[in-house]
Amino acid sequence: MVTEIQLNDTKINITQYDEKKIEGKTQISVTFYVTNDNYHDIATLLYKGTFDVIVLKRQLEFRGTIQEYSTSITNLYEKGQIGEYKLTLKEAE
Repeated sequence: MVTEIQLNDTKINITQYDEKKIEGKTQISVTFYVTNDNYHDIATLLYKGTFDVIVLKRQLEFRGTIQEYSTSITNLYEKGQIGEYKLTLKEAE
């Protein structure tokens, strides 16, 4: 079971993982939690849009671009808030 991915130099603990091939390109979908403590770092990272993606458990590495992104909460600046993030990345051309 995959419990962690890496985007560039940032490791992210995940709660769900799905992987498939679409037109010969790898696509992964993950779910993870973000707290108000790490919100700024994750938001800054995701703003880049394209990443070096590493999934060690699957021995998978590719350059990936965000295809879909959503969060259960928009105001993570309040102390104690936790948001569920869903992210789909597809291997870049």
